[in-house]
Amino acid sequence: MRAVKNLFVLYTGGTIGMLQTAEGLAPAGGFEARMRAHFADSDDSPRLAWRCHELQPLIDSANMQQANWLAMRDAIVEAVEQDGHDGVLLLHGTDTLAYTAAALSFLLLGLDVPVLLTGSMLPAGAPGSDAWDNLRGAFRALEQGQPSGVRLSFGGALLHGARATKVHSEAFEAFAAPARQRHGERAVALPAALSYRQPRQSVKLAVQPLFPGLQAEQLRAVLATGVQALLLECYGSGTGPSDNEDLLAALREARQRGVLLAAISQCAQGSVVFDTYAAGSRLRDSGLISAGGMTREAALGKLFALLGAGLDVQQAEHWFALDLCGELAD
Repeated sequence: MRAVKNLFVLYTGGTIGMLQTAEGLAPAGGFEARMRAHFADSDDSPRLAWRCHELQPLIDSANMQQANWLAMRDAIVEAVEQDGHDGVLLLHGTDTLAYTAAALSFLLLGLDVPVLLTGSMLPAGAPGSDAWDNLRGAFRALEQGQPSGVRLSFGGALLHGARATKVHSEAFEAFAAPARQRHGERAVALPAALSYRQPRQSVKLAVQPLFPGLQAEQLRAVLATGVQALLLECYGSGTGPSDNEDLLAALREARQRGVLLAAISQCAQGSVVFDTYAAGSRLRDSGLISAGGMTREAALGKLFALLGAGLDVQQAEHWFALDLCGELAD
């Protein structure tokens, strides 16, 4: 824990800096000037030094892509290693804020500075907006000192970057860390391939929820798109239609082709423990690995970071099963 003295603010777009257009709210540049003008008139302005960089193109976070995550990672690493910043505040839209927080948690493993993400439900300047409160809260947290790693600061809460999820579409307290059961072995040391210095590439990922009536041909259609990994959202503790031999065969065939198959629970406070039910054991035996108590955001971000680093399926499965930054174990 150390207080940040030289902060890098990375503005990526999102509601916090949007302005009204003829088509509705849209990302707008010049947010640094608006921030400085607001703080100049405030009795609670930040005491630390900070500079702001706008990541182009500014986007509505509903348009977030893996390439944007990689651009954020590059900008953050450059700001820390080349420009000497000792902390990062990333301004982001709320729709995919938890996904980005999770992805960066794994893309920035080993970076020895705190990285906070925040945004707002209403634009800065709108009546009753939460924007300035969220900004002040994030600045204050960094001034007081934060541990290295990625966290989400929003609505008065400070959440682990790989545990947060969006739970409200309108309330200012929009994010929470569901109380999922966390049990997993911590990684003793990280290989160089998973360091924040490791370049990454895009990865073809897919998510498939289980539901009564899911057919094997539907699952095969998803798997036939060339995905490198499939995240299967299972029932309860990791169960699924264990009597559907065709569906189980589709999973086995995909794993034999080199597709990484991982399972999370659909339950907000769930955790995958395959051996609890025979229906779970059959999924495991078809080639799935457990994501334990990881959220969808964390599991996707972790798959992206592992496969994007060039790990093969066996290596990625090994590290996926271990806790890398607090996503699996308390």
